[in-house]
Amino acid sequence: MKRKPDHFPVLGIEDFRDHLNSGDQLLFNELHGERSIDLPHSHDFFIINIFKKGKGIHLIDFVSYPIQNNQIHVVFPDQVHQWNIEKGTVGYQLMVSRSWFENLLSSLRFSALFYQSHPAIDLPEDVFQSVFKEFQYIQKEMEAQNIFWPMIQKRCEIIGLMISRSVEESFKDYEAIHATPVISKFLNLIDLHFKEERSVSYYAGRLHISANYLNIIAKKNLNTSASSLIQNRILLEAKRLLKVSEMSVKDIVHDLGFYDHASFTKFFRSNTGMTPTQFRDKTF
Repeated sequence: MKRKPDHFPVLGIEDFRDHLNSGDQLLFNELHGERSIDLPHSHDFFIINIFKKGKGIHLIDFVSYPIQNNQIHVVFPDQVHQWNIEKGTVGYQLMVSRSWFENLLSSLRFSALFYQSHPAIDLPEDVFQSVFKEFQYIQKEMEAQNIFWPMIQKRCEIIGLMISRSVEESFKDYEAIHATPVISKFLNLIDLHFKEERSVSYYAGRLHISANYLNIIAKKNLNTSASSLIQNRILLEAKRLLKVSEMSVKDIVHDLGFYDHASFTKFFRSNTGMTPTQFRDKTF
């Protein structure tokens, strides 16, 4: 079933600038001082935030991440986020159009789902300074009378490579995903088919392995079952739809492939302790 566009008030990059030229694929913003996003929302573009000095909370897909010094936070298209940035914060933000983002993905090197699980990245001082300089170079170029967009795009790719190197050195579960490529493929397949396909055997078949073996490697590498990974993706989508879309709970039940309202409510309550309506009304 295709999503109904009018149910999804997803913000585009053009919503953040009055006059966006056809060549403009990126917006540069300063994140200095106190600011907040009170209501969760999602974008159709990619965001990279860098914090030289930072304090506050950034909520990404309903998980709270402290904003701290020498950090990068990434928000992928369709992720839901909001934040409360406190006084004294010094940072910058890149809003990267979806078309540029598609090219940038290769610079990020690892699965997008991996970064979405680790959106707040602590950088060593030397790496941070290198990344920060790239942001400053982009800022300077954006202020030029005739912006040289190819140079800006290449600098974005360099930032992506720097982020990849930091992730590789910082996150232990990278080793599990990198050492077992089938896990990365499994996660990507879930993201593509979770609404229609919920059986472990379906994904195992696509990966040309047995369901039992897929479950074994999921537990060994990610300390959770293959079925739990599928259920977690369904739950995340349910949360996103409840908070960001204008869909009724009835429409969400149908969109996510549940048999009826009761089965969806039971699933949602067992995983969150709340009914779908209680979650939608909750203030984060």
